[in-house]
Formats: sequence, structure tokens, C-alpha cells
Amino acid sequence: MPSRDRIDRHVGVAAMRDPAASLRGSQVRATGATGLTQPNEMMYIISKDGTMRYPAEHKQQTRQRIVRAAARRFRSRGAEGATIGTLMRGLRLTHGGFYKHFGNKEQLFLEAFEQSLTEVSSKAFEAVQNAPPNGQAKALIEGYLDAEHAGDVAGGCPVAALAPEIARRPAKARNEFLRVLRKHIGTLAKYLPGGTAEERERKAGVLLSGMAGTLNMARVIVDDEQRRRFLDDATKFYLEAIRR
Repeated sequence: MPSRDRIDRHVGVAAMRDPAASLRGSQVRATGATGLTQPNEMMYIISKDGTMRYPAEHKQQTRQRIVRAAARRFRSRGAEGATIGTLMRGLRLTHGGFYKHFGNKEQLFLEAFEQSLTEVSSKAFEAVQNAPPNGQAKALIEGYLDAEHAGDVAGGCPVAALAPEIARRPAKARNEFLRVLRKHIGTLAKYLPGGTAEERERKAGVLLSGMAGTLNMARVIVDDEQRRRFLDDATKFYLEAIRR
């Protein structure tokens, strides 16, 4: 914990450079002797050696910002089309700062994929919660094969957007993505018909892969009316298929 003398010296130096610093200094001391706080969410800590560090919460918030932004950028442009430099500049962060949070781009790609699945799942399962017990599977399928979802590549299903890229990765890397996918499929299976948990999970895996391909095909269709008709036909097909 920094001493009172160290804090006072810091504030005193700042006051010589900036007349308003004395006022800020009183605000600093009012926050307690554990560290210094500026108003608009800019928090930092003075360590024992006198260096300034952001608290752990700030670092975690920054990491989440990077993951959320990457999740959209990877889905819309692919891993190769989304460079670390461009991503960090868009967030007004330095390129070097990326490596304080991630070992490499592949680690970010995996975390962004998982974040994307979480985002899509939360929307889908919200629709399920509002559906009658016998209409949950219908709500899932209709929500996925929706024209709005088809038009939102950056905010849509990462399986549809990124599966071809993941398939070209080495087996070890693919296993990490499969781990994330299996968890998602297990949740999806709870809302599908079937005599056993194993049967429902098999259906969920096939259903997700089929709908992801359908979504990609719908995105190829230029005419809006033709796209909606294609999605409607696919919805009917999958609803009949899961009842078998």
C-alpha cells in the first residue's frame, strides 16, 4: 500500500504542472489511501515502486471489449480478413497492448467464437422461454431461420460464418472448437423431441449443422422475397424432420 507521503508527493508534483491538480489531489485523497481515482472510469493504482497500474477490473473490461469486437469482426470478415492491428485501432488501443491479454490471434479467435455462440444462444433461448412447452423446438428453428438473422452476418451464428475456416485448422485446434460446440449442442438438445438424451443430442448436432448451411445458402440469395420463401421452406422441412 503506498504511504501517505508518497501520495502527497505525487499530488504535489502534479499541482506544480497543473494549477487544477491541487483540487484533483483533494479528490484523490477522498477516495482513500488505497489508490487514486479520476472521475470518468479512469482508475489507476500507485504501486509500492511508484509505477501506475490499472486495476484488475479495468484489464478484464478491456479484454471483454476486444473479444466482443473480434466476435463481430471475425464473423463478418473471417479470421484472415480481421487483422489484430485493425481491430485494436478500432478500439483505440495499441497493437502491443493485445499481447497483454492474449498469447496469439488463435486464442482470440477461439474466445470470440465462444462469445458469438453465447450471444446467439441467449437470443434463441429467450424465444424458447416465451414459447409454450410443445412449441419450444418450433421457436428455436423459426428464430434461427429468420430473415433478420440471415441478414446479420456480423451478429449471427458463428457456425454458419466460420465453420469452413475451422474445418481447415489442425486437429488439435478443431478439438477446442468442438468442445465449445458440444456444450452448445447439449443445451439445444433439451428443447428437441426424443426418447433419450443421446437421441436428442444427435438430432441437435444434425439440426444445427443443417440450419447453418441453410443460413449460408439464404445469404447467397439476393432477392429478399426469394430468400424469405427459401427460409420458410427450410423451416417446415426441419420441423418435420425433428419429429421423426
